[in-house]
Amino acid sequence: MTIEPLDLLRSNLARVRIPEPTNRIYKHECCVSFDTPRSEGGLFIDMCTFLAFGKDFVGWNYEKTGNPVYLHIKQTKKLVPEDRPSKKPTLLAIGIDGGFDNNEPEYEETHSVVILPEYVSLPFPSVELPEKVRLAVDAILLAEGAERKEELAAWTADKKQVSSYAMNLQQIDNGVVIPPSGWKCAKCDKTENLWLNLTDGMILCGRKNWDGTGGNNHAVEHYRETGYPLAVKLGTVTADLEAADVFSYPEDESVLDPQLAQHLAFFGIDFSSLQKTEMTTAERELDQNTNFDWNRIQESGQEVYPIFGPGYTGLVNIGNSCYMAANMQVVFSTRSFISRYYLSQSLKKAFEMSPADPTVDLNMQLTKLAHGLLSGKYSVPAFENDEKENTVTSTTTAKQEGIRPRMFKSVIAASHPEFSSTRQQDALEFFLHFIDQVERANTGKIELDPSRSFKFGIEDRILCSSGKVTYNRRNDYILSLNIPLHEATNKGELESFQKLKEERLAEGKEINADEIVRPRVPLETCLANFSAPEEIHDFYSTALKTKTTALKTAGLTSFPDYLVLHMRRFVMEAGWVPKKLDVYIDVPDIIDISHMRSKGHQPGEELLPDGVPDEEDSNKTWANEEIVAQLVSMGFNHLHCQKAAINTSNVGLEEAMNWLLSHMEDPDIDLPISKGHGSETSTIVDQSKVDTLISFGFQEEIARKALEASGGDIEKATDWIFNNPNASVSSMDATPSTAASTSNDVDLPDGGGKYRLMGIVSHSGTSTLCGHYVAHVLKDGRWVIFNDNKVGASINPPKEMGYLYFFERL
Repeated sequence: MTIEPLDLLRSNLARVRIPEPTNRIYKHECCVSFDTPRSEGGLFIDMCTFLAFGKDFVGWNYEKTGNPVYLHIKQTKKLVPEDRPSKKPTLLAIGIDGGFDNNEPEYEETHSVVILPEYVSLPFPSVELPEKVRLAVDAILLAEGAERKEELAAWTADKKQVSSYAMNLQQIDNGVVIPPSGWKCAKCDKTENLWLNLTDGMILCGRKNWDGTGGNNHAVEHYRETGYPLAVKLGTVTADLEAADVFSYPEDESVLDPQLAQHLAFFGIDFSSLQKTEMTTAERELDQNTNFDWNRIQESGQEVYPIFGPGYTGLVNIGNSCYMAANMQVVFSTRSFISRYYLSQSLKKAFEMSPADPTVDLNMQLTKLAHGLLSGKYSVPAFENDEKENTVTSTTTAKQEGIRPRMFKSVIAASHPEFSSTRQQDALEFFLHFIDQVERANTGKIELDPSRSFKFGIEDRILCSSGKVTYNRRNDYILSLNIPLHEATNKGELESFQKLKEERLAEGKEINADEIVRPRVPLETCLANFSAPEEIHDFYSTALKTKTTALKTAGLTSFPDYLVLHMRRFVMEAGWVPKKLDVYIDVPDIIDISHMRSKGHQPGEELLPDGVPDEEDSNKTWANEEIVAQLVSMGFNHLHCQKAAINTSNVGLEEAMNWLLSHMEDPDIDLPISKGHGSETSTIVDQSKVDTLISFGFQEEIARKALEASGGDIEKATDWIFNNPNASVSSMDATPSTAASTSNDVDLPDGGGKYRLMGIVSHSGTSTLCGHYVAHVLKDGRWVIFNDNKVGASINPPKEMGYLYFFERL
């Protein structure tokens, strides 16, 4: 007996919900694939859970949930007779009025209600449909899609906020009257990039850029001396006061000053008569983006031949997401991640294992990303489905459709506010965060955890002036290398270039880009610098019971399957001014780090005594202020920096930084430093709380230790135990002085020390937090460039300009 479609729909009305305003509605992308309404089969929205599925996956959802009623959305491209002319952008934005034209074609959208498992279809809109269904469909179509909140195709620079200092700004009546032109810095001869302090009327130059251009930092130095908070950039003030560039030093950002007219009038400035002569910060940023220097890293002068197919899928930039895209292209070219999330795990298996909402499940979204990148399904020219064009007119300009990693970004960034934002981020920080999240997701499944392939042990040997030694061990995922510029191999060329620069400067001429000579430092020198002996001043010796000078050497206790080298191209100069080292690193295709293996505790070596200092010495818990100051200058909390220095025995900046990055989430990180032992405090623990944790199945010793570390908070203590799965009282009470206090090297991969270069993440721009990241990966014997959703054969990979280098063990 055949049931009429409408009767079938009415019999399933109990499985149809009208969405509430708080419901997350997915209607732009499949939860388990990168299918969209524009895909061949369109998109099916479950009218009970409001999750979306492509045509090949909606059946899985029916099997899992039994939900039979779906809204089907299909978009078909409209024919455009002529190419639209590109307009010059006036906003630093994409896909909105005034922004960059992303040339998106227009689409026609059709809707229908589909009932599974027979895929019975009813047209929409239709007055014959039950009212509940009509209301549900209307609500779904009108709602802001959950994906759209993560959709960054139409991103704009952060909107300026009203400064908290503007309304009550005190101005000093010192008789200063600002002329309408002819300005000069009060402390140097700079006549451009000048800032008027709105408190005392001082005109001073702006910050110095990493390449030496800009000002001399006099404006920011004046703020540090006086605390006067607001300054306006002269040359940006016109009748349109909102367009003026006002900077708040304590808030460290461009702001709005609603009282700017009065503040300017105080110094005799008639803003209506001023002409604009300087770019605002936003305009300069726009100019840099419009005239972006792709140069060497993006092989801009080369005709890069596009590549399509499995493993050659581009990642569409969803708004300053190149730092993520570059990392993922390299990571999902490693055997460990390919095996874990592609070869060994099907989309269906991941979906069946996922919770009710697969969009928030990291395992599901990693599997989705892996299949999206590696299957080749989405690695097709962008016009392949265009009915008007069936032939490729120019293979070298063919654009790839690629995939938009919105759900993956949302999940991986959920615990990190910066990665959740639309701002550019440091590719190194993202890589470490990503690896940490993967390791957490695979807790208890060591044999499956692909992050282990990057993990290795580092051992510091510290030789005290007493002749005794101590060993500190830690695990890491990256080897961070200083670049010793004094070891450059082209010193003669650099001297000649310096003379040429001085001559040109004297003549008032500029150096051409092709005349610039950069230092060249071999990678082997950077590796040797890591292992070289280093003096530690003010090292507290438990043997001598006083501060002394010690000698530190470092080595690796294991060699990972994949070795990631981080080049410290960015340094912080005085005044918090970031500087990028303009240097080439000579990187060979094959390296051998066998000589970097740590020898460990040797026969005949006497170890420094263990134990906490006695009461007399306990007051000597201290932090090397030089290390603390360097960490604070990078933006870290002062207390956290002190703890990092103390807990690494003031060995050095790198060790303190590594400790800090791995302990940022510790429940006790904000507790005051105790007299005796670094950041650990002696806490009286409520026995009833210990008993509560024991009832959860935890050992009493671990429960007590967790409560001590968490200030007696049961919830935080539980989190602490789960975040420290290998914690035990004996291992936590051990001091780093003993050879026994080692990381668990048994669980680490190990092998020979020979590696082949297989991936490079490069950066162009003045800071890790701006500019652009690109990946180059060695695939099938050839280098491939991954520049967002552009994928092609690399002609000349920029091996000398890498920020992160990925090596695979031979």
